[in-house]
Amino acid sequence: MAAEPTLRIAVDGREIAGRPTGVGRYLAGVLQAWSAADFPHHLHLILHAPPPGWIAQLPLTMQVEVIPAAVAGTWWEQTALPAAARRAAADVLLAPAYTAPLRSPCPVVQIIHDVSFFAQPSGFRWREGLRRRLVTRASARQAAAVLTDSRFSADEIAAHTGVARDRIVIAPQGAPDWSGGPPAAERAPLVLSVGTLFNRRHVPDLLEAFAMVHRALPDARLVLVGGNQTHPTLDPIAIANRHGVADAVTWTPWVDDTELTRLYQSARAFAFLSDYEGFGMTPMEAAAHGVPAVMLDTPVAREVYGADATLVPLEVTAVGAALLRLLTDADAHRRAVEIARARLPLFRWSDTGAIVRAALERSAARRTP
Repeated sequence: MAAEPTLRIAVDGREIAGRPTGVGRYLAGVLQAWSAADFPHHLHLILHAPPPGWIAQLPLTMQVEVIPAAVAGTWWEQTALPAAARRAAADVLLAPAYTAPLRSPCPVVQIIHDVSFFAQPSGFRWREGLRRRLVTRASARQAAAVLTDSRFSADEIAAHTGVARDRIVIAPQGAPDWSGGPPAAERAPLVLSVGTLFNRRHVPDLLEAFAMVHRALPDARLVLVGGNQTHPTLDPIAIANRHGVADAVTWTPWVDDTELTRLYQSARAFAFLSDYEGFGMTPMEAAAHGVPAVMLDTPVAREVYGADATLVPLEVTAVGAALLRLLTDADAHRRAVEIARARLPLFRWSDTGAIVRAALERSAARRTP
């Protein structure tokens, strides 16, 4: 049998430089999945800043090119990225951060994780929202393949960009392996919430619900981790102060992985009150550490986490009651952990890596000699 042809794959790696958030974690999961498999292709990783140290440890055939920029925004994406792909003689370009070059020297596999900037434009500054909508729609329509994280997101992308639904491939995020942690009885009454602060994640409602929890359980604390991208800008500590719980609330824009693991292993409950996501990864990270989540009852939450997860309406009393139950009822906590743990094996990074690889190989085959 003939050997499988080796491709040169250019990868937009800017989201793993600096302080990676959700997109960076997705790309890291794919690269690590490829490292654990027999990956035959050459990668050309293109960044605007030096990569994290773990990149050099991956057993992949990979060249790293850094094209310095203070901010790797649209200009960098539309000029520096395709120029680097051209220099690398790339057969295909992986664009994992929603948008892609409109003039690429090779076919593009574009990953769009959600289209909140279409569905909820008021949550974005007008220039940022307009840029995202225009570039996402234009690049998706000409991409060789469009990937996303869930069926819900695939339907939304088709509705808002005009890309045919049957052209959109679902490549769900992988879940972390179960690592557990101390039992609930050994954890402080700490509620943790991790993820960039957007309006759609209802931080004011969470803070009001937590104030209700705090009145019933004075030792309870809330830790928020995530950069503030609310619009109009909200101040979570000022809101906490209005509810009389500022001393029990901590907000930090970012923590490293070591500190994040410590927080997951310390928390007794997790809160994720998002009404619009393409997947929603952080509740699954919490589940892997034995921390059950309270989430809004949305189509994507039911798709990813199942109908038996702790799903609540966007009502402060319902959110507060669900959090208080997980903080005080050992049996409810144990059942919620078991339900969440059972979902972890359904989402494997090895599957994600295989789907992305197949899309790249199919797309490269379309290239005109």
